[in-house]
Amino acid sequence: MRVAVLTAPGHVRVEDRPDPAIVEPTDAIIRLSATCICGSDLWPYRGIDSLDEPRPMGHEYAGIVEAVGGEVRSVRPGQFVVGSFFASDNTCEICRAGYQSSCVHRQGVGGAQGQYMRVPLADGTLVATPDVPADDLVPSYLAASDVLGTGWFAAVAAQAGPGKSVAVVGDGAVGLLGVLAARQLGAERIIAMSRHASRQKLALEFGATDIVTERGDEGVARIKDLTDGLGAHSVIEAVGTQESMMQAIRSTRPGGHVGYVGVTHGVELPGVELFFSHVHLHGGPAPVRRFLPELMDLIAGRQIDPGRVFDLELPLDQAAEGYRAMDERRAIKVLLQP
Repeated sequence: MRVAVLTAPGHVRVEDRPDPAIVEPTDAIIRLSATCICGSDLWPYRGIDSLDEPRPMGHEYAGIVEAVGGEVRSVRPGQFVVGSFFASDNTCEICRAGYQSSCVHRQGVGGAQGQYMRVPLADGTLVATPDVPADDLVPSYLAASDVLGTGWFAAVAAQAGPGKSVAVVGDGAVGLLGVLAARQLGAERIIAMSRHASRQKLALEFGATDIVTERGDEGVARIKDLTDGLGAHSVIEAVGTQESMMQAIRSTRPGGHVGYVGVTHGVELPGVELFFSHVHLHGGPAPVRRFLPELMDLIAGRQIDPGRVFDLELPLDQAAEGYRAMDERRAIKVLLQP
């Protein structure tokens, strides 16, 4: 099969590798209908995360089940499925509490930027649609496997809801879908922080009521100007840097909530400031599996269209160009056709 491999920082090539096979009786093999590049893939691409050896890339996926292990009961060959970037049994005590991304049997899922992939713990990880969906819905189902589920978790963790003001730090796919989630959850005012016209436009279409272009202390001041000097009730942090985390915390009113889902790099929180802020912090790797059934129903009913975050579509063999486009911020999110 063909698969995108990161061989060194800044270097992606698509190469032939053996097709995946059933290893454990709980595995499934998926033929990818579509795959994509994630903002978190840019950390190793930029050399910020270490790369010890060539790495097959990708952890977002939707496609058709090709084969299942002997113990798999919930999905069968021929079904269209979506799964999370962490495999989980969905039965342990942590899973039942809604934190499948911290399942006691958690396994990473990788190599999704290819034609086929192996998914462990298939019964707990994969959710099937009743029928194979129309082609135009596939991008939205693909978004559900990570960026939609992550944006949704951020909004839930920030307790976005009716009567609430929500600020969103980060205008990548996760931040934009955090805007969509906040709107679906009934937030009254949604402030998107963005300096890019195309992303501002999509944020407004997803439900943002205000755009703030300032960053850092100026961005915090602007959020407070828009919220009677108090700060937002709910803030979504979707970047993962020191600046973005502090901007999120300082934009939140006392008693408010920050939902942080940007993979953190070099973030250190000042204890005294945090102590006196009275801000709640909750986040981490999104338990996408918790939200998949609800999100997939919304997509099937065409109530939401998260696939619109894909603003560049390329053949899998042009994955290197897709990485360059996202690295240079020429694209919000790149969909790859296997």
